[in-house]
Amino acid sequence: MATIHDEYRHERVLMKNRVRRRGIFLLPNLFTAAALFAGFYAIVQAMNVNFDHAAVAIFVAMVLDGLDGRVARLTRTQSAFGAEFDSLADMVSFGAAPALVMYEWVLRDLGKLGWVAAFVYVAGAALRLARFNTLLEVADKRWFQGLPSPSAAALVAGLVWVVDDLGYDPDALRWTACAVTLFAGLTMVSNLRYYSFKSINLKKSVPFMALLVIVLLIALLVWQPPLVLFLGFVAYAVSGYVVSGWRWWQGRRARASDEP
Repeated sequence: MATIHDEYRHERVLMKNRVRRRGIFLLPNLFTAAALFAGFYAIVQAMNVNFDHAAVAIFVAMVLDGLDGRVARLTRTQSAFGAEFDSLADMVSFGAAPALVMYEWVLRDLGKLGWVAAFVYVAGAALRLARFNTLLEVADKRWFQGLPSPSAAALVAGLVWVVDDLGYDPDALRWTACAVTLFAGLTMVSNLRYYSFKSINLKKSVPFMALLVIVLLIALLVWQPPLVLFLGFVAYAVSGYVVSGWRWWQGRRARASDEP
């Protein structure tokens, strides 16, 4: 009887040791935690009426979110915990934070329509992240289905940042802000295809003109960061509609050519 009891205790000790050793990977989750803090900081700054700081914090969260996955792959520290933590952090940084920043900025003045627009954005971000997680294993890596939540957040935060930087009156743009918020929220849950840039191989050689374009983009970004970033994400958000329209047109031409 004592032998069976000792074996049971030994097995429990081994299981506890395996759980302890498993733990979590620190490095990629540090980037995720930093992105989560940036999203939280954006909310706090919006409550303190520092909207330019709030907008910049969302862009910082976007950069950190792009780094955590790459760090995990480079160091081979991917984990289920990291994936779940990243998704929850994204919901704060690219779901709740942009909506609250926009609401505190000008949507509050629109009454019920303002908070409805902000809620549509939050709901769109939640649905977009849930769909992304469920289709992660079967989706085409070259394309995103719907506007990615970091890009939607950059679109919303970019508007706040560029208006503040150019010194425009936000109250005169409240309807524009409402339209952008609704557009971003609804486009996240659309079936439009957006290029993921995951198929770009940085190890391959590129034409000289490609390097020249990159240098020009960096120069423009240094010259006017808010405007260049905002226009860049506007172009990316519109690209999904352009790609879908082009595919529809190509399909229509193909069907017309098949008809007798």
